[in-house]
Amino acid sequence: MQKKKSTISLVWLKRDLRLEDNEAIFNALSSEKQVLFLYVFEELLMNDPHYSQRHWNFIKESLSDLNKQLIPYNSKILIVQSDIIAVVNQLQSNFKISDVYSHQETGILVTYERDKSFFRYCKNNLIDWHESIKNGVYRGLKDREYWLEKSNTYFDSQTLSFLPKENQLLSIDHIESLENIFTPQSLETDFSSPFQKGGRTMAIKYLNSFFDKRHKNYVFHISKPEMSRMSCSRLSPYLSWGNLSIREVYQFAQEQKKTSKQKKTIDAFTSRLRWQTHFVQKFEMEHTMEKESINKGFQKLKKEVSLEFQKAWKTGYTGYPLIDASMRCLNETGYLNFRMRALVVSFFTHNLWQPWQDASKHLSQMFLDFEPGIHFPQLQMQAGETGTNVLRIYNPIKNSLEHDPDASFIKKWVPELKGLDIPFVHQPYLMTELDQAFNNFKLGKDYPYPIVNIKETRKKASDVLWNMSKNKQVKTEGKRILKKHTSNFETKT
Repeated sequence: MQKKKSTISLVWLKRDLRLEDNEAIFNALSSEKQVLFLYVFEELLMNDPHYSQRHWNFIKESLSDLNKQLIPYNSKILIVQSDIIAVVNQLQSNFKISDVYSHQETGILVTYERDKSFFRYCKNNLIDWHESIKNGVYRGLKDREYWLEKSNTYFDSQTLSFLPKENQLLSIDHIESLENIFTPQSLETDFSSPFQKGGRTMAIKYLNSFFDKRHKNYVFHISKPEMSRMSCSRLSPYLSWGNLSIREVYQFAQEQKKTSKQKKTIDAFTSRLRWQTHFVQKFEMEHTMEKESINKGFQKLKKEVSLEFQKAWKTGYTGYPLIDASMRCLNETGYLNFRMRALVVSFFTHNLWQPWQDASKHLSQMFLDFEPGIHFPQLQMQAGETGTNVLRIYNPIKNSLEHDPDASFIKKWVPELKGLDIPFVHQPYLMTELDQAFNNFKLGKDYPYPIVNIKETRKKASDVLWNMSKNKQVKTEGKRILKKHTSNFETKT
């Protein structure tokens, strides 16, 4: 006689790697059924060019941290490498899976297609798939009517506690027996790497240190490439991968504000949290911007691809020190402040006159905090292809002099320039032959000549994009975008 399978609920963890304020987990525990936590290193994502090993290491660290938090409950996460349908199908041999809980993922096209396949699988196998909203982003909206009210409700609503009942979580022994039927996935990472470490424990440390001390210089140093590394929150990877919910960070900040002397600083910080949700919602409502200009009038813009230019930009050898320092820093650490991110994209799309799509994959791989809903809208905004934002072409020399006046950031990441006088660190191409001889430095050998003339390329880009902004289709599309994405938000915040 065949043994009756026990019925369980499955929590499918993705970009929500936390126990607290996790709606999927909260709802699963409320079902009264036994619960199994699952994370799948999906081959479709591991092979996707938007992701890199630094992302997977951050996730591994986050999962290790979660498993430590689950020890008091005699449980752990089932971690496998496969695809979600194959895993659930295999688990069905051991259990009757009645329900799957997860968040609605604002991901890339491949995850959207995967979700459609998984929905069909669940329907065909009589599994109820319960998807929860993530960070106040709502699927299926046609416009922003009532969105702000919905968003406010989310930010102000009570956070959800992790309170499993006794023995409600599958035991460690049980899960370890399941691991034998799947491809094992090691969680080992190199702790000496220069990247921020994943996990909620580390996220809380960053959160506390920011509000304990670091936030005091937030508004003053936010644009400074070197000082921002300390004065900015550095919470973005923990929000992107879900070690923290944006709601709990927002509410924590509001609590700190009650007794803080830095109320305007905290307001500036929380404003960015709200704007983050706005951009992710924008991407959720118009996901085609992953590959195409959101403003269809700009889709006719054609740029000649230069692999030579792109290689120089990616590796940090353009001849413009702040650009090169920023790219080398990003490649090495996974972090840049917002202004430097805007600067390197502006240089790529305007001065090098390269399509933003060609920057997309490299930057997504390098940004430790890669969040599709931020990544693609911001790329297009900086490229000047929305038709709704003021065209802004950043000057790398002006930004260098204003935001790195002592050249400390440049000297750190472009060490071949650190022996020069500060004016030459900012603009080495101004050195005469005599200056070079005196400094034992050779342009074109020790550091490259500028690969483009920024004055000429700026004018070209400005002329082309301003002329295109007058195009009838661009104007019509601009009005459509504003009506769909900003009418409610910008007038009421």
